[in-house]
Amino acid sequence: MTMLDLLISGGTVIDGTGTAPRLADVGVRDGRIVAVADPGTIDETTAATVDATGKLVTPGFVDPHTHYDAQLFWDPVASPSNVHGVTTIINGNCGFTLAPLKAHDADYIRKMMAKVEGMPLPALETGVKWNWESFSEYLDRLDGNIGVNAGFLVGHCALRRYVMGEESVGNEATPDQLDAMVALLHESIEAGGLGFSTTLSYTHSDGDGNPVPSRWATHDEVIALCAAVRDHEGTTLEGIVDGCLDQFADDEIDLFVKMSVAAQRPLNWNVLTVDSRVPERVTRQLDASTRAEAAGGRIVALTMPVLVPMNMSFLTYCAVFMLPGWKEVMNLPVPERIAKLRDPDTRTWMNDRAHSDEAGVFRRLADWGNYVLGDTYSDANEGLKGRIVAEIAAERGTSSFDTLVDLVINDDLRTILWPIAPDGDTASWELRKEVWEDPRAMLGGSDAGAHLDRMCGAPYTTRFLGDMIRGRKLVSVERAVQMITDTPAQLFGLRDRGRVVEGAHADLVVLDPETVGSEPATLIADLPGGTARLTAGSIGIEHVYVNGVETVTAGVSTGALPGSLIRSGRDTATVTP
Repeated sequence: MTMLDLLISGGTVIDGTGTAPRLADVGVRDGRIVAVADPGTIDETTAATVDATGKLVTPGFVDPHTHYDAQLFWDPVASPSNVHGVTTIINGNCGFTLAPLKAHDADYIRKMMAKVEGMPLPALETGVKWNWESFSEYLDRLDGNIGVNAGFLVGHCALRRYVMGEESVGNEATPDQLDAMVALLHESIEAGGLGFSTTLSYTHSDGDGNPVPSRWATHDEVIALCAAVRDHEGTTLEGIVDGCLDQFADDEIDLFVKMSVAAQRPLNWNVLTVDSRVPERVTRQLDASTRAEAAGGRIVALTMPVLVPMNMSFLTYCAVFMLPGWKEVMNLPVPERIAKLRDPDTRTWMNDRAHSDEAGVFRRLADWGNYVLGDTYSDANEGLKGRIVAEIAAERGTSSFDTLVDLVINDDLRTILWPIAPDGDTASWELRKEVWEDPRAMLGGSDAGAHLDRMCGAPYTTRFLGDMIRGRKLVSVERAVQMITDTPAQLFGLRDRGRVVEGAHADLVVLDPETVGSEPATLIADLPGGTARLTAGSIGIEHVYVNGVETVTAGVSTGALPGSLIRSGRDTATVTP
């Protein structure tokens, strides 16, 4: 008689397909699900048994937009995503990867990643060996040494820097340089890259404050690189443009459509912001998908199903630095920045610019009274943590903006600020429900692994499930599970992942529906170089299995590293528009 490695018995299985939950036992052998059957009917001995009575058994969650490209070297379990049930992550998004890489460009790439993705520079300098050149070598450094399944797109910025060097910033590519980039992309995908990602967003600047390399590319260059993707099995596209943050311009939609059509692959973008006060944004952004379909392409918008709290300050780079014109002040050395912020005329100018139409989606940050104070550092601000700026302003008889600026100056700009989300109203949640059910959109956009001291999007899976089971209940639990498992797995063509079915890889989560959720995000200095990040533990995640090996027990990582390096073609099937 054969023996099972694992039997999960008596649980309510939600298989990821959207079908109704059912009581079933799940048998696992050699990293695969070999049986999903009525309770008590699997007649095999087993090395380990888990009693899942009263619990849900689901596929492992798939996060389609992460930036664990560097963190996996010092944290191979990909925390905190792992404890929130995530078993598969897609990296290399927004045009940013760590390979291909010439040794003398490592410092440039490190400083770029520190600026655009908020990865602390000391962590990048001390936590990563940077001992690869080709994309193949980079993947090989990770293969066999990770606790989750991880796939990597090939980033445009790394391609450009490798081929063009310093000329990648400030210059268009020559025909020969473009040919070299295309050849390098082919080579990188043949090694296992999942496809191509790029950014043309004005928010992305390198460590010197210049537009990142991909922002200097012509549309013809971008489309030529996308066309190369078409030659490879199991590949996909991801892209960012200015309009992703608010509303697309016509030429941006045209570019996305041409990218998808050239590659004959889906293109996903990040992130669709849903706000009932601006319903036309949803219509405009999803119209890009409609236009792509008409042209023979496919565009998928990522949207988050939770409101992600953010740490902000006037000291370190964050969203307020992107308000129009603000960088002229916020990029000054701290003493000069403080002097400027004390000037009444500067304050008036900054406030006016923050409320201007030019601010676009960032205008929502200009509701100064609607900020909560986090950590403070001066005697003058003692006891103000947790207070709302509008209340303090009313007590002092000053404007909300003047009050806010005075407070941060007291702390030498270190004050932690928490903007209260303006789109938490019932109408916005109803609009989100409509978007979630729209085939032109998909849940995702956590940015896990990036912006480490500012936000913590990794727990969106457990927060979303808790909300759908015990909170707003906007969709059924089986539909909620499908949205974070099978739906992203299908978009990326992940072979045998995203479902609890016989023959699938045994990526599984056992969770308590009565408690599943997330602890509050906390700033912890646990990164290389003594730097800090926001992280959050999970609640109600009892067991997580990756390829049949338990990686999380009672919300705590086991330290096991059974994750697979997801390589295109071998581990992914081709998804066409």
